[in-house]
Parts: sequence; C-alpha cells; structure tokens
Amino acid sequence: MKKNNVFISVIIPYFRKKKYFQKTINSVLNQTFKKYEIIIIYDDKDKSDLGFIKRITKNNKLIKIIENNNNIGAGLSRNKGISISKGKYIAFLDADDYWKKEKLKYQIDFMKKNKLNFSHTNYFLVNEKSKKYGCIKVKKELTYIDLIKSCDIGLSTVIVDRKLLIKNNFPKLKTKEDYVLWLKLSRLNVKFCGLDKNLTYWRKIKNSLSSSLNQKFFDAFRVYFYYENKNFINSIFCVIRISINAILKKINLRLSVN
Repeated sequence: MKKNNVFISVIIPYFRKKKYFQKTINSVLNQTFKKYEIIIIYDDKDKSDLGFIKRITKNNKLIKIIENNNNIGAGLSRNKGISISKGKYIAFLDADDYWKKEKLKYQIDFMKKNKLNFSHTNYFLVNEKSKKYGCIKVKKELTYIDLIKSCDIGLSTVIVDRKLLIKNNFPKLKTKEDYVLWLKLSRLNVKFCGLDKNLTYWRKIKNSLSSSLNQKFFDAFRVYFYYENKNFINSIFCVIRISINAILKKINLRLSVN
C-alpha cells in the first residue's frame, strides 16, 4: 500500500474564542494524520488573547500565527492564510469548532480514492458545553441547484484542493462568506462530494454573528442579489426559501442525533 504523501494546511481564524480554542487546537494536534501545518489568523485589534494562544501552542513548529492589525472578518482572514499556505489541500476550521481525531485521515483517503478536489462531511451540532443536540448529514453529491436552495456544507468539515482557491477567495461578508465561495465553485463545475461520516463538531454560541437573524437575512440577500446577479424579487424569494429550509433542518435535528 502506498504511503500518503499529501500535506494539508489547516486554516483557523481567531476572534475572541478563548473559552473554546484549547479544544479546537487540540483536535488538530491529536489527528492521526500528521502531515499538516496550522495557520492561525489572529483577527482582533485587541491583543489580550494573543499571549494565551502562544502559550497553548507552545511554539509548536507546525503552527504559524498571523496577526491582523484590525478585525477584518473570518473570510478575509482565511484568504490571508491561504496566501501563505504550503499544503496541496486546505482544511478549514473555525476557532470554536473541533474534529474527531481521524477526520483528516478519513477525508483525505476518501478524496484520493475518488479523485476529488473538494469534499465535506457530516457534522454534529453542539452547544456551549459541547453537548450534542443534532447532526447534519451530507448528500453524496451537491449541485448548484441544490446549493442555491440550501447551504448544506459545514465550513469546518471542508477540505479543498488549494489550486481552486488561488483565484477564488472568500468575499467581504460578515456571514455566508463561505456560501458565496461554494456557489462560485459550483458554477465552475467543481464536484462537491460528501463523506457520510460524523467527523466534526460545530458549536452554536449565543450572540455570535452566525446566530444574528438580521445579519443572516441581510447577507443572504447580498449573496443572491450581488454575487449571484439575481433581480430583487428573485433574491427575496431565494432568501425566503433558504430560510424555510433552515427552519426545516432545525425541526429534524433531534431525530438525527446518534
């Protein structure tokens, strides 16, 4: 059996997630797959957490820390990480999410076996105390038509060939910046394949940007109207549709926990 010579760049934007970050970074350092680098983008004008991050990473040679002068947002911070990354593949992880220890190994094996340049996985939803309250299951394959109706790709589950991200970066949005990128890649005929394994934990935090309904509605409208070039009425329709699908997913969450 051939050895796996793939190298992965794990990109983690950080903004005031001190309470959860130890678990996040440990979930990467404890991976069974060992050929990776970790790029942390410290995205905060306030540097009070920086000493904490440096302390828990213990000058690990696998870890690079980039300091932003101001808060530029997760999407633009990921772009900075991508620009200095050395991996053939990019894996994204938010600073309050975490992985199972076999995550990278299973997913890279899956991608190599199926000759993929993009993959994502199932993921558990957990609360602030890491208690599971749901699970999102992936489809075997997603098309542009699927995605325009509902964004069913968990950012912290994604591994993508770095070549796809050289000219296709995250836009400047507070939320749904990943959704814009997935739609763009889908229009470029990138094959979005899902690995049916529960390998990631996505954390729901009160008062976070992702929990702000007004921000999500506003950014969703911008996705369709500005980035997808749909007219005003069609954009409103798409916002309503994706919102209804999000509600339906929440209703079914408890049934999917295992």
